[in-house]
Amino acid sequence: MNILIADDESVIREGVKRTIKRAFPDYSIHLAASAEEAVKLMDSQPIDIVLTDILMPGIDGLEFMKMSRRKYPHAKWVVISAHSEFSYAQKAVRLGARDYLLKPIGKTRLVELMAQLADEAKQESAISKESELLKTNLKYLREAVFQRLASGLDIGNMDIGELIDRYPEFRLIMVRIEEAVKNVQLEHFIIENVLSELIDRHGQGFVVNFDRQSLLGLVQLEDNRTEGDLLQELRTHLTHYLKVPFHITYSDMIREFTRIPDEVRRLRQSSITTAGDRQEGGDKAIEVALQYLKAHYNEELSLEKVASVVFLNPIYFSQLFKQKTGQGYKDYVISLRIEQARELLLQPGLKLAEIAERIGYADVRHFTQVFRRKMNVTPTEYRQQLMAER
Repeated sequence: MNILIADDESVIREGVKRTIKRAFPDYSIHLAASAEEAVKLMDSQPIDIVLTDILMPGIDGLEFMKMSRRKYPHAKWVVISAHSEFSYAQKAVRLGARDYLLKPIGKTRLVELMAQLADEAKQESAISKESELLKTNLKYLREAVFQRLASGLDIGNMDIGELIDRYPEFRLIMVRIEEAVKNVQLEHFIIENVLSELIDRHGQGFVVNFDRQSLLGLVQLEDNRTEGDLLQELRTHLTHYLKVPFHITYSDMIREFTRIPDEVRRLRQSSITTAGDRQEGGDKAIEVALQYLKAHYNEELSLEKVASVVFLNPIYFSQLFKQKTGQGYKDYVISLRIEQARELLLQPGLKLAEIAERIGYADVRHFTQVFRRKMNVTPTEYRQQLMAER
């Protein structure tokens, strides 16, 4: 029995693992501190039971479970939540979780639940598992063949007649993650699940991992559906779930499989060109952000707020800001405020509390600490030095 424990609190992860190991020493326990780590483990291990925290960094437990049910239908899910998150736990059960555990987790309840779910897993017929394995193997085979076909490579003697008959006309959708993103496994997982679900909702088709940066969907829409509806939903969902820049391109109607390689080349080129355009737009966005910071340095200036002002994803904005200014966003804001503070300290009639408030610090002690870290002297000492120099 393979069990995955996904929780960002190491104390919870290790505690749950110890309890299960004592009761079931033969079980294999896998630990993940985030949804990203959990995705990697589920891709590499045949996980039978998943215990996931409700609130985790990145994708939360509910989103992780919702997306994973399609790819891992045999896995049994249990959510872990605090009392304050109880409504989330109830929602998780409605989404398909077998049960929930409230923190602090009771050892007896945990052992009973693991025994129950393990028995259910063992009772599942071998035929069902073989069927699932066959379906998975066929998916990988289709993906490999279609990937070679879309790349313009030889597919040997592979018969794709069934695909041609099933999809007499279709469109291609490509979702491409920008090159700057290093580890894309979680992003691929999100895109594959979101796009697959939307294709099923709007018609029929499938999704393949085309290359490290791109996923390719083939979709045959139902008569009453339009590609505009699908693309709008896709953009909305990916904007919500992804924390990295992405680009969506799509083809016109295709009626011949021989056209696929040329269409894929066109989609890739289009996404790369648009990414270049967005880079220029990113330069302009940073210019606007800098102007905004200079005009509003005394207000609440969270990275998320300023990123929204220039309509950029916060993580992408942070990366772009450092690339263009040579400073991290937080350091830049501090430097800007301290520079303003130095000007205000020239006015002897202004109290430190007034200066702190004018540059955006409600707490004068916090202002003093920040100033000292930046200038190696306190605001008062700095002012005394200025007075002595006059």
